[in-house]
This record gives sequence, structure tokens and C-alpha cells, in this order.
Amino acid sequence: MRTGIVALLAMTLAACAQDNQVATTLPTGAAAYGLISAANTGQASVGDYRIGPLDTLDVTVFQEPELSAKALQVDASGLIALPLVGSVQVRGKTASELSGELAKLFGEKYLKDPQVTVTVATSVSQRVSIQGEVTEPGVYQVSGPTTLLEVLSMAKGETDVAKLNEVVIFRNMNGQRMGAVFNVANIRRGVADDPAVQGNDMIVVGYSAARRFWQNIVRAAPILGIFTRVAPPIPY
Repeated sequence: MRTGIVALLAMTLAACAQDNQVATTLPTGAAAYGLISAANTGQASVGDYRIGPLDTLDVTVFQEPELSAKALQVDASGLIALPLVGSVQVRGKTASELSGELAKLFGEKYLKDPQVTVTVATSVSQRVSIQGEVTEPGVYQVSGPTTLLEVLSMAKGETDVAKLNEVVIFRNMNGQRMGAVFNVANIRRGVADDPAVQGNDMIVVGYSAARRFWQNIVRAAPILGIFTRVAPPIPY
């Protein structure tokens, strides 16, 4: 029995070591929030929203109502059509970026110092994927600013072997795939901020080998006779 217990302890330490080897190269803590900001930054999340197919936009050209448009839908190719400038690719741009681009297009030939404002009226195109130790992994639709905890709720929460201090958000930034590690347990306790999730993000919930190991031990305990309990005397 003593030999078996020693072996179990050795296996536990090995499982913990395996847990600690995951995602060690990705930023954590303050560095993670420096890469992917917290949702409580408010307007910053809205400003970072990337336009996609089937979104609808309001385009306002100051003092030019005939060039303005309401509820202009982005087609499946990410294009919109406007008077004078024709088709414009808008997919992947923020409202601010598109405003500047349209002002430049109108100003090249038609208007002097145009003032263009673009507003996202409805956002329906953004999707995030969540993988790993969640109840229902998959791709989920998000509309507007969304947080990590909200996406976890969409996936019906984490499994009982999830490693909550190792939840990674991957994001394409400036043409590169970047990732940051967040501690969901701390977020739920209110000691860490809930990071903002954007369209096309991928979330991966880590796997705890140590948790799985102990679950298997507890299940096998009655068979192996590792744990015992005192049974009440049987009356004769």
C-alpha cells in the first residue's frame, strides 16, 4: 500500500509539471492586458470594432445629404456602394478608418475638405471560436463589445478539468497571430479585469492533467481500496 501511495504522489507531481509547461511563452498578467485590453475601457472596445459582411452602416457626408446613406448593408464580399465613388471595400476596417478613407475618396475629385462620419448601425457579422475544455466548443456569433466571461457562458461554461488560470485569447494583430493568457478564476473573484473579445478571436481553455488525474483516482479508489471508511456495526 505504501508503495502505491508513493507512486500516486509521483504521478501527481508529474501531472502538475505537465500543467506548468503549457503556454509558457505567452504573456500573462499585466502584459496580457497590455496586448488585449480589459472590457471596462468602455468606448475603446466600440472604437476597435471591425466591420464585416452583413453589418449595416450609416454614412453621413456633412452638408451633402445626397451622398449620405442610412442602413447601408455590407454585402457578402465586404463591399458597399456609394454615389460618385462606387464600390468600396469595408471589411476589417473600423468606423474611424473607413470615415477617413471615404473622406479621401470624395475629396480626390468631387468635394473640398469633406467631413465624413461612419457609424455601425447593426453588427451581425462577428464570430468568435472557443475550443478546449468547455461544455460546448464551437463558433459563436457576437454583436458589439463582448467579454471573455460572456463567451464562456455562450459555450455553457468550462468542464471540470479546465485549467482556469490558463485561458488563452488568440487575435490577429497587424498581420500577426498574437495570444495572451488570462486567469478566469481571478476574473470571477473580481481581482482581475474581464478582457474584451473581438470578432475572429479564438479562445482556448486549457486542460488540467492534475485535475483529471485526481478525478480518476477518486473514481478508482473504492476498487483499489486506497480509501476506507468505518461502517456502522451490522445488527444481528
